[in-house]
Amino acid sequence: MIERTDVKSYGERTDKSMQTWMQIVRAFTKIRAKELKYINECGLTMNQFEVLEVLYHRGDLQVGAITKLIMSTPGNVTVVVRNLARDGLVDTIPLPTDNRVRIVTITEVGKALIGGMFTKHAGHLKDYFEVLSDEEMAVLYDLLRKLQKAQ
Repeated sequence: MIERTDVKSYGERTDKSMQTWMQIVRAFTKIRAKELKYINECGLTMNQFEVLEVLYHRGDLQVGAITKLIMSTPGNVTVVVRNLARDGLVDTIPLPTDNRVRIVTITEVGKALIGGMFTKHAGHLKDYFEVLSDEEMAVLYDLLRKLQKAQ
């Protein structure tokens, strides 16, 4: 192996941290691209899929709660919800105690779409992680969770 002398080191631990970060990003980007292709083939954007998925699994939610759960912005979620409502996949209803606040609820059409898609999506995720043993997957999960909680 040829050793490069023009590469700047920031210290062994820092260099390893940056290399590890790049591996996380590359793995995420590769899996995300494959899932985005599938989601787009089903006629949704990634943001639409994420909103439908969170409503499907969590139930009716305010836009603010959806925003936090899918790690987006309120303006973006508002536009996504408006487009999903236009397509008959969600409804919005005013909060009984405050007409300014809207609750987003998934329609039966939306449930049918995301329910059918999610089974295949879950299978894809299982397949992507088949390269890991059960023990490796548990360790990876624990380490990523530890990293996330520390920040």
